[in-house]
Amino acid sequence: MTTSRLARRPTPPRVALPASEGRVVRRRVWGAVTFTGLLACAAVLSLAVGAKAISLPELWDVLRGTGGEGATYVVSELRLPRTITGLAVGAALGTAGALIQAFSRNPLADPGILGVNAGAAFFVVLGIGYFGATSIDGYLWFALVGALATTLVVYTIGTAGRGGADPVRLVLGGVAIAAVLTGITTALMLLDPSTFDAMRSWNAGSLTGRGMDVISTVAPFLVVGALMAALVASPLNAVALGDELATGLGASVHRTRLGAVFAVTLLAGSATAVAGPIGFLGLMAPHIARWITGPSQPWIIVYSALIAPVILLTSDVIARVILPSGEVPVGVLTAFVGAPVLIALVRRPKASGL
Repeated sequence: MTTSRLARRPTPPRVALPASEGRVVRRRVWGAVTFTGLLACAAVLSLAVGAKAISLPELWDVLRGTGGEGATYVVSELRLPRTITGLAVGAALGTAGALIQAFSRNPLADPGILGVNAGAAFFVVLGIGYFGATSIDGYLWFALVGALATTLVVYTIGTAGRGGADPVRLVLGGVAIAAVLTGITTALMLLDPSTFDAMRSWNAGSLTGRGMDVISTVAPFLVVGALMAALVASPLNAVALGDELATGLGASVHRTRLGAVFAVTLLAGSATAVAGPIGFLGLMAPHIARWITGPSQPWIIVYSALIAPVILLTSDVIARVILPSGEVPVGVLTAFVGAPVLIALVRRPKASGL
């Protein structure tokens, strides 16, 4: 009797996603697969293209450990660390850009707006001018400390008064502090140009000469920053709706903004310490991501972490070969590409609105 009743019990109907939502999910998944493939292609180009071209069969032999001595040295000692640096720096700046645009609700914001770049550059000048730092290993820590210290000052300004952290005050505080520090940095460099020759390549934004020791130094900061970004991604969806509505939905606005600010500091500060100030990357990647994913912050952050290294590695490859002799710093090329993008965004009625 019991068995027959169980046999006659109807199977619960499957809950289907609405057609529009199903299309959005499929677009997000296929987009992620596409950009992952583009990232792999950009990494291969970064390993193969340069002053000494490495063919794909030669590259495959090197990766298998059976390549020639010359090709092995070029790939393993020079281009592989550079490629890994580009992947890490690009992902960090893309994620930081997505976070700052989300919590400030400003679609034209980028990591430099909190003064991260200016603070890092100012402390690098202090390290070179007064503490004898002459290489990337020497002034890496100065850049990290400068980024962290500047963000603490900006956050203190942004949280002063009633209401706690306010995105407008944070942005205005960051712009003001960045302007002051940039002016002081420029003045110090002009007073003693020969002392700061070592800083010029870093200040232009470059991936050249960054070994695995540099990446291993900042790796813990990047990992912690990425974890913090993952933790605040979902609450940022609520914060984007406004403080009152976010609070009504159960999100802690102050805690979310604080977590986002320090995630930006760790990610952008570490990336700036390694490669110098690379502009527009944190601005472009989140916009491209939003065109594909819509307003979902977790998806925007994931896409930004994929798109930004594609742009950075591709720009770095072009920067190696664009001149008959020598290289262009990759920061110059990203600025050259990013400036028209910024103009196009400003001219849009709704600049990838948040």
